[in-house]
Amino acid sequence: MDDFLAARAQMAMSLGFHIIFSCVGMVMPFLMAFAHWKYLKTNNEIYKGLTKAWSKGVAILFATGAVSGTMLSFELGLLWPTFMKHAGPIFGMPFSLEGTAFFIEAIAIGFFLYGWDKFNKWFHWFCGFLVGLSGLASGILVVAANAWMNSPAGFDYVDGQYLNIDPIKAMFNEAWFPQALHMTVAAFCATGFAVAGVHAYLIMKKKNVEFHTKAFRIAAGFALIGAFGAPLSGDIAAKSVAERQPIKLAAMEAHFETEKGAAFVIGGIPDEEKGEIKYAVKIPKVLSFLVSNDFNHEVKGLNDFPRDEWPPIAVVHYAFQMMIFFGVVMIIIGMIYLYAVFFRKQWLNKNWLLKTFLVATPFGYIALEAGWTVTEVGRQPWIIYGIMKTVDAVTPMPGIQYSFYFFTAIFVSLSLVIIFLLTRQISMVPKLYDPTDPQFNAKNKKS
Repeated sequence: MDDFLAARAQMAMSLGFHIIFSCVGMVMPFLMAFAHWKYLKTNNEIYKGLTKAWSKGVAILFATGAVSGTMLSFELGLLWPTFMKHAGPIFGMPFSLEGTAFFIEAIAIGFFLYGWDKFNKWFHWFCGFLVGLSGLASGILVVAANAWMNSPAGFDYVDGQYLNIDPIKAMFNEAWFPQALHMTVAAFCATGFAVAGVHAYLIMKKKNVEFHTKAFRIAAGFALIGAFGAPLSGDIAAKSVAERQPIKLAAMEAHFETEKGAAFVIGGIPDEEKGEIKYAVKIPKVLSFLVSNDFNHEVKGLNDFPRDEWPPIAVVHYAFQMMIFFGVVMIIIGMIYLYAVFFRKQWLNKNWLLKTFLVATPFGYIALEAGWTVTEVGRQPWIIYGIMKTVDAVTPMPGIQYSFYFFTAIFVSLSLVIIFLLTRQISMVPKLYDPTDPQFNAKNKKS
């Protein structure tokens, strides 16, 4: 394997795993805090057990995210030293603040896990909520650093030198808000559907049905917030991309020719040599409207840009289509679920609805990974958009493929450990977390 390809593959693999760990870590504490709030308001012991069960999952994912995040920080220096040499002083602030948020999260999760019956009940609840807030802040700060790569700001680039550095302007670049908003909404959608799917499966297995039903409904509620919010945040993000990175927008849509009243493309197979897309469904003028609120707005095509600055068109286009497809499917599922909640409550106990959520368990994370593929691959060949090319930032050190194999083994092993630990936690629900289960009562009597 070529060292440049190995370096890119290693970063893609590491980010692909870490994004799942971090998104669960961002959202699960809010599910946990909501269940805890329900317990404090209703005094229903099932919610207390659910809170404790989810808090163990939060702890497991927090530890995992800390490991994968630390590995990623080392990889940036190991694989892209030229990039870090110049970019580090400019966009280092969000990484420093992310470290602060991480330490707050670590303290809060310790207080929450060991604070039962020791703290004031509302202070204890706030500790759990603070885990979510600090985790969310960590995610947003890291996205701000990534957004800077897409929309570099806070410096003057003169004769190859990075001068007049302004870290605040760099952190609050033009891309940070659209990216952070869309990422946050997508994280709630993905995690909500994943958690709801797991509990739907356990309900169908007739295991601790009341416990898992309450868990399912909380998770489904969060999933719907994300699913219905995604088109709005996606619209903001798309308009931002159209303004800052028109070549990325063109690649997303496989849009080759500049035109007014550009069509929105669904599906299709891009042909880069002929400069066309085959077998696509085109909705006239909709792309122009989506990027500008004007049906006759001019949208630049790929042929307006130098060929050596094109990103991999097929990869970006297919990833964008996957994100849209799974996003729409989750919206439809959300609409069916809302209809059941308000008009057909008998549907809520039907196996077909639970199976729908079970099948949708990975949909959010597939869409999330596809979205990040659009973001990262769509920026190529640049590592700092318009300033530094990725090939110029890679380490000259040979043998990067072995680092790729090593890190891949670590991430796969880490994922297997997580699956084992979470599966074990689920199996302990009857004994440790569900007060309506005979095994729980028998254990309490013995103790």
